Amino acid sequence: MLDKRPDSMERITTKALADAFIEEQVAAIRAQVGDKKVLLALSGGVDSSVVAALLIKAIGKQLVCVHVNHGLMRKGESEQVIEVFGKELDANLIYIDATDRFLDLLKDVAEPEKKRKIIGGEFIKVFDEEASKLEGISFLAQGTIYPDILESDGVKAHHNVGGLPEDMQFELVEPVRLLYKDEVRVVGEALGLPHGMVYRQPFPGPGLGVRCLGAITRDRLHALREADAILREEFDKCGLAEKVWQYFIAVPDFKSVGVRNDKRYEGWPAIIRAVNTSDAMTATIEEIPYAVLHKITDRITREVEGINRVLLDLTPKPVGTIEWE
Repeated sequence: MLDKRPDSMERITTKALADAFIEEQVAAIRAQVGDKKVLLALSGGVDSSVVAALLIKAIGKQLVCVHVNHGLMRKGESEQVIEVFGKELDANLIYIDATDRFLDLLKDVAEPEKKRKIIGGEFIKVFDEEASKLEGISFLAQGTIYPDILESDGVKAHHNVGGLPEDMQFELVEPVRLLYKDEVRVVGEALGLPHGMVYRQPFPGPGLGVRCLGAITRDRLHALREADAILREEFDKCGLAEKVWQYFIAVPDFKSVGVRNDKRYEGWPAIIRAVNTSDAMTATIEEIPYAVLHKITDRITREVEGINRVLLDLTPKPVGTIEWE
């Protein structure tokens, strides 16, 4: 399998080029897989979604998609995976709601790296358990893209399932491994995936686990999920969603005093982070109009139980990283 993108390979920027790529990959997948089954961990992210749609087009029900909801997804994300892949594309989809399993393990764990390891390790266990129940799986599909190969040894250990146990011997199917992210999106649209899924902003593997700062509690996680949904909705409405590379809410583990219904009210602050970057190595702060900030603040403090302040993070990278943890 190629590990280097040929110099002659044209950048996929149009539907016609995407359609030609899809036709080529469908033939290649059928030749590689034959009548065997393929397993895919479908996160709902851009890369795994496009790989799933490509494989469904090529081999239909021979693809088995496993979507693990670790309870740290953004609002509506697991539901979108079920709607698009389970219903619209009629995929062979296994949905695992492992929320309690993950949140029980994360109880009282405040150290960021420990949280990441628990989430990553448990995801592999859940996926391994599901894979062991299936028979006749010969291939593992992954949403590896070209920057992953350039940045590592070609295994997406923290993005998909590159950390699967060594005794799971599968041959890899990686149809978008020579594409850049912008090309993957063009291919996704050509495959008919929803625009919102194809242009979904980057989302870390541990999900909201690294944005619910410190030890995760269910009530604070719920508040974070609701506040983040409001931020995304308002960015969609005012056109910022297409202009800003990554935007999200982080909620720290401390409270401040406020006033609600003429009474003292202790609540958490919601911190808005909105950055632009071309390579994720450096990032600049996107200027958000004050009218938009006021609207977001008003909605979050009125609609989200437990949050009584909204703050804006103005720190570029460097000095600050994109994520808080």
